[in-house]
Amino acid sequence: MPETEPAGYWSRKLEQMGLELPTVVPPVANYVPATRAGNFVYTSGQLPMVDGALVATGKVGAAVSPEQATDLARTCALNALAAVDGLVGIDCVVRIVKVVGFVASAPGFNGQPAVLNGASDVLGEIFGDAGVHARSAVGVSELPLDAPVEVELIIEVEG
Repeated sequence: MPETEPAGYWSRKLEQMGLELPTVVPPVANYVPATRAGNFVYTSGQLPMVDGALVATGKVGAAVSPEQATDLARTCALNALAAVDGLVGIDCVVRIVKVVGFVASAPGFNGQPAVLNGASDVLGEIFGDAGVHARSAVGVSELPLDAPVEVELIIEVEG
């Protein structure tokens, strides 16, 4: 957040962009959506859920196109931001530190970095320079609930 901006900066930015953070996705097992340690918030892996349901299932490069998966990664990132908002409030975000993304990949699919650009791009659109982050993009054989993509964030927040 730019030091010269008043409280509520990220909330106003989201509103100006026409983005509304979704409702926090309830955990599907024994974990919390996000947890804080010091000045960092760690989100659990977020799936591409909208209104409590997966938007798509299957492997990227087979049942799910890479373009669709990129959009799903964006949805995952917004779900992760909702978890952050639910824990500390979106306006406490200082910067995005790291994005970790998992892509359920069909044999031979190696476009994981491009898929994860969906998450990285939306974070950059929202947070600008504060959205520049380290990232891992990992291809896996299976994800929970047959999801095509899963994203988790590490975010620095105000003390």
